[in-house]
Amino acid sequence: MNLHGKILGVSRKCFYAVVLVCTLGILLGSFFDFQINEKLANVTKLGSFFAAYGCYFSYCLYPAAGMCLYKGLKKKGFSMAGTVLLITGWFLAVYYTNTYSGGKLRDLLFHYKAGESSPWLSVLNWMIIAALYVWPMLLGSKLLDEKDADRLIAVGAAILIAGVVSDNVNLWLKQLASRPRYKYLITLDNPVSEFRNWWQMVPNLAGSNDSFKSWPSGNMTIAAMMFSLPMLADVTKKRSEGRNFRCFLVACAFVLLYGYNRIHMTNHFLTDVCFGTLITYLIHALVSRALLPTDRLPK
Repeated sequence: MNLHGKILGVSRKCFYAVVLVCTLGILLGSFFDFQINEKLANVTKLGSFFAAYGCYFSYCLYPAAGMCLYKGLKKKGFSMAGTVLLITGWFLAVYYTNTYSGGKLRDLLFHYKAGESSPWLSVLNWMIIAALYVWPMLLGSKLLDEKDADRLIAVGAAILIAGVVSDNVNLWLKQLASRPRYKYLITLDNPVSEFRNWWQMVPNLAGSNDSFKSWPSGNMTIAAMMFSLPMLADVTKKRSEGRNFRCFLVACAFVLLYGYNRIHMTNHFLTDVCFGTLITYLIHALVSRALLPTDRLPK
């Protein structure tokens, strides 16, 4: 094994640090999940806003990855394939945003009510979301280094593949566990009696009921995509290990803030947050290593 290799654009020490923090969080939460929520839970307007729209920054990685694929494939003479994948990356960002946050955005902008408001408001909302993801492609077209087409293709493919796989794995695990959310438990007369640890799974109980989709955190699956940011920075012009590390620190700060928000807003327990982060992180690391097997730090 290459001890000097990079994982997701940063050194192995960074990778192990993230895994260690998530593991410690899981161990702590396994004993004190409910008590932690009792101390930290407090719904606020600012917290609600960040919970609804904070993942926008993670979704920007999809169109950026599409631009990596476009530039790499165009250099190899496959412009049409690159264009299709560029549009695919942009569409994934629009689709996921509309699916998970579209209703909140329609309400925020237009006070939209299904069946009552004009359907054109919904179309306008979709167009606004679509426009919000144009800038990552434009920025990528300026910053990405086209010298190594193979690397651009590998990085773009890794982000798209890992993102889609992580989301679907998370959806399956939510059904497998069907764990009650804290915000649902506190509506009951005896919340503690209905509380379940993450390993006390009742497969397929959740169905379409969001109250039983606490573990693992889907929002953390999205937020943890930010750990791909250093890998993306590694295919830009004037790249450096320092820039990669700064991107890693930004990702860490964002994930920690978002994780706290999920607990603070009564949506998840600590173990939900840590598992959501760890599962996504490991999937992204595995996919990136499979596509970038010779990712090495300079000696």
